[in-house]
Amino acid sequence: MDQPIIFEKIGTIGKITLNRPDKYNSFTRELALRFQESLETCKEDDEIRAIYITGAGKAFCAGQDLGEVTRAEDAPSLSTIICEHLNPIVSLIREIEKPVVCAVNGVAAGAGANLALACDITVASEKASFIQAFSKIGLIPDTGGTFFLPRLIGMQKATAYMMLGEKISAQEAERVGMIYQCLEASTFVETSWKLAEKLAAMPTKGLGYTKRALNQALGNDLDRQLAIEEQIQSSAGMTEDYKEGVQAFLEKRKPVFKGK
Repeated sequence: MDQPIIFEKIGTIGKITLNRPDKYNSFTRELALRFQESLETCKEDDEIRAIYITGAGKAFCAGQDLGEVTRAEDAPSLSTIICEHLNPIVSLIREIEKPVVCAVNGVAAGAGANLALACDITVASEKASFIQAFSKIGLIPDTGGTFFLPRLIGMQKATAYMMLGEKISAQEAERVGMIYQCLEASTFVETSWKLAEKLAAMPTKGLGYTKRALNQALGNDLDRQLAIEEQIQSSAGMTEDYKEGVQAFLEKRKPVFKGK
């Protein structure tokens, strides 16, 4: 039986592939728990300096597998799905102080769309699309969607996308600021992977501190955020990569960062 998650450590990158292509990589309990385990591995392994998330087959992730929800026996409740399956994934993505690239290869619907939005840098194939499909079955957006989407594109568009459940093309997603880039389908895998490689070669501690500052900025006023920047910058200035970056600048050479 195929594993619902394929985890690979490729050089300094932890690659996580959602692997239920026949079900459009929709979430089940097993997939969610294996996903959490893979993220934990990436968090704990100091050799991993970037994380790359994508889907197998034509889709990225179609959200929750409704077959699991409607099964007569031992069907998990919506509360269980959110609290035990989905929320821990979003929390880990935001907590791990390493860059997380999401490479959306195809349709991203429901929880799949919002999973993509929770990542640090999200790129999508020109053939991909995003759908806030929850309203079509009488539910609300979960997996952090009501938190991230309005902050990315504004309240009006977020509300419309969520209530109307319209399909948003990758091109439109880039235009409104929902994702970083829409990439050509023919070079999507290569280009998105090079992005992860570039991040993995950068000063990992500094990128992690940037992520920490951005996370805190979501709930701070200006004065508090200025104080946070001072604190975190002091920590960044004590890293080996900072010393290497300055030395390389002075010596007019390319820095060699070690993620320390």
